Parts: sequence; C-alpha cells; structure tokens
Amino acid sequence: MKNEYNEIYEKLYQIYKKYQKAYKHNPDSHQMCCMWSTVNPPDTIEDTKQIHDIEKSFDIHLDEMEAIELYDMDLDEAAKRILEMKGRNSSN
Repeated sequence: MKNEYNEIYEKLYQIYKKYQKAYKHNPDSHQMCCMWSTVNPPDTIEDTKQIHDIEKSFDIHLDEMEAIELYDMDLDEAAKRILEMKGRNSSN
C-alpha cells in the first residue's frame, strides 16, 4: 500500500511541477491550488487541463466537487485521496 502511495505521490508531484512552474508568482508550497493561477483562478476546476492530466494519469474521473476538494488539498492529501479513489474503482 505504501509503495502504491509513493508512486501516486511521485506522479502527482510531476504533474504539480509541470503546472506550478507556469505561474511564476505561485510558491512551491505543495498546495494543489498552485497548479492554477492564484491571481486569476478558473471559474470551474473540473474542466481544466490540470484535472484532465490527473484523471488520465491515474485512470480516474473527478466530478466538480472532487476536483474542488483536490484543489483545496496539499500534495500528500491529494495523493491519499487518489489512492482511495483508485481502490474504490478497482473494487467495482
């Protein structure tokens, strides 16, 4: 379980870095919201390229509420949530 979490965290961190560095004013705080502009945040999170990358990378689907929850998390919390979602999906 810990190994799967580490793999998810590393993959999520790579996605985070890809988008976080695009916004030079955003700190490297490991807060998921830093993947989007914090000066001009999107109106909806669900239909952004960042969320699409996360969904594709982890083979999950996020509705608007789940996307907002991830947006408000740090990387550790988000990796744990994705691990939970993947567990639910594999048991279905």
